[in-house]
Amino acid sequence: MKLDQSQRYVSRLTRKTLALILAGGRGSRLLNLTEWRAKPAVPFGGKFRIIDFPLSNCVNSDIRQIAVLTQYKAHSLIRHIQRGWSFLRGEFGEFVELLPAQQRLETSWYAGTADAVYQNLDIIRTFNPDYILILAGDHIYKMDYGTMLAHHLTHDADLTVGCIEVPREQASAFGVITIDTDTRITDFNEKPENPIAIPGNENISLASMGIYIFNTNFLIEQLIRDADTSSSSHDFGKDLIPYAVQHNYSVSAFPFRDEKTNKPIFWRDVGTIDSYYEANIELIDVTPELDLYDKKWPIWTYAEQYPPAKFIFNDENCRGMAIDSTVSGGCIISGAMIQHSLLFSDVVVEKFSTIKESVILPNVRIGKNCKIKNAIIDKSCVIPDGTAIGYDLENDSKKYYVSPMGRILITPEMLGQEVHHAR
Repeated sequence: MKLDQSQRYVSRLTRKTLALILAGGRGSRLLNLTEWRAKPAVPFGGKFRIIDFPLSNCVNSDIRQIAVLTQYKAHSLIRHIQRGWSFLRGEFGEFVELLPAQQRLETSWYAGTADAVYQNLDIIRTFNPDYILILAGDHIYKMDYGTMLAHHLTHDADLTVGCIEVPREQASAFGVITIDTDTRITDFNEKPENPIAIPGNENISLASMGIYIFNTNFLIEQLIRDADTSSSSHDFGKDLIPYAVQHNYSVSAFPFRDEKTNKPIFWRDVGTIDSYYEANIELIDVTPELDLYDKKWPIWTYAEQYPPAKFIFNDENCRGMAIDSTVSGGCIISGAMIQHSLLFSDVVVEKFSTIKESVILPNVRIGKNCKIKNAIIDKSCVIPDGTAIGYDLENDSKKYYVSPMGRILITPEMLGQEVHHAR
């Protein structure tokens, strides 16, 4: 069947597609930020959570049958989805379902990304989709999956892999793809030491985004074969995709580009403290690559009902103000100065304090006469009066985590505050 890839075949493709969002990972490189939550549940962008981006992409792409596979410390993730993503109508066949690890087919927990899907095959079969869209639950981007589905059908593919150009020196963190002139994948190497460059540019490699479209029958066939292979690690990138390429199945690459400019589009794996910090701070720019104000492609979320942000006091040395910053609802800036920072909801900053170049997560309280810069302050931290952070990294490293680029992560536990009461 020949289709115009630029068009979106909503009724013919997206309504026959089941999206599976893999959201069970810890994201250990985010260190203490994922000590009590899965990576997809980590707050991002002032009012969202990371999981909201793939979920919003699905809904905006008119893919309304979605299952979220969870495992590691999923309580806050499950609660967020139940509160914020229950607006789809079951009467119309729309849903966001939660599929927690429950040992349906095996007596063990998920052993890999492919195993997570395999262990839910009985449920997947009940949905009876023509296509299955596999997504990572921990990436930040905006993407219309409808065009990728059209590409998949146009190229008569068994499997299509979303891909993006990355600097070659960074490509070892991804699955690296080699394609022919018709975008057919001829080689796939998961996290190679020496990534292959794209033709004509030795500085760029083509990397997998962890976005896959399978014909349903092909996926089921491959998952069963992989489950019966004792030497497999049961992972899409390490096992299933290389196998499909090596055995000459029709595996196509879908380059993630702007349809108008043909340039790569914003996509981030916020997998480290530094990349998480940078992706949040980038949003403050005058024209950030990721436009959260785009009414044509909104990012949906659950948001508590807070009053508007408030800035109080206007004395010479005690003026509540924010410059070149993003401040969310419920915040009270009480005679304090906020500069080039991002504040999530319900943050209070007391008199004579200065916050610079920082990301402050929800429900944080910052006392009087504090000086903070280059910091990430986790949810529910209470910063005592007179605290200085970011001005003496050697001293900070004794109490907090200091990243390779000098960003300081502070969590309640580091402050001796038992928010979770684990014991």
